[in-house]
Order: sequence, then structure tokens, then C-alpha cells
Amino acid sequence: MPVRFQLVIDCADPDRLARFWAAALGYELAPPPAGFSTWDDYYRDLGIPEEELGVGADRISDPQGQGPAIWFHVVTDTKTVKNRLHLDIHASGQRTDPIETRRQRVDAEASRLAGLGATITCVLHQEGLDHYAVGMKDPEGNEFDIN
Repeated sequence: MPVRFQLVIDCADPDRLARFWAAALGYELAPPPAGFSTWDDYYRDLGIPEEELGVGADRISDPQGQGPAIWFHVVTDTKTVKNRLHLDIHASGQRTDPIETRRQRVDAEASRLAGLGATITCVLHQEGLDHYAVGMKDPEGNEFDIN
């Protein structure tokens, strides 16, 4: 039987990344658990110290319930090396679509996410290959690809 999991992303500003990734993935800010009006109320109930609360939105979820929940966890250290895990956002359509059409879709999505605060780092394309992608970084420098 498969297990349920959530993806945890360490960051300095959970609210900023939660809002960026919600917009990038078509997710929503996750509502607090039943019986709690806010996530901070829930965290207080767990015994989390008051000085660790008030970070704003820090969780997102797939409104269709198919993708994993994502929690943006505050850490004090900064990112210094390449991610060992990254997200690939599929925006190109089907492999049966012409490569030029897929390229235009990928470029449009990369442009949209750049408008939300991401940075385009490279174009991943080699002549003769039926593949096109754009490498990017989120607002805190975490790598991801649009393909």
C-alpha cells in the first residue's frame, strides 16, 4: 500500500514561497485543521513557542487532492549548494504536439513564473532532441524546471 507524504521545503520566508508555489502549481493556501481558525492556533495547541509563530502562510495543498501537500519550513541557514531534489513543472503539452508549440508553452510559463518572482537560469535544449525545457530558481534560489 502506498504511503501518504508531504513535501517539506526549507526556507527563510514561508509566506512568500507558499504564495509563489501556490500560484506556480495551481495549489491553494492550505486551510488549518478542523477545529482551528488559523495554523498558528493549531501550532499553539501542539505547544510551539509563540516566538516561532506568525510566519504567515506556510502550507499549500492541491485543491483536487491529488498532489502532495507542501510545507514551507523556516530555517535560519541559507541555501548554499544545488538542490538534491527539484520540481519539474510540465507545461509543454503532449509529446505528439510539435516541438515549436511545446517551446512556446514552456516559454510562456517560464515568463509567467518570472513575473511572480522566479529567475530564468538557462534553456535546456539541444538541436536534434525532441525536448525543450527552461531551468529556473524560485524567489529563494531553489532550482526547478519547466518542461
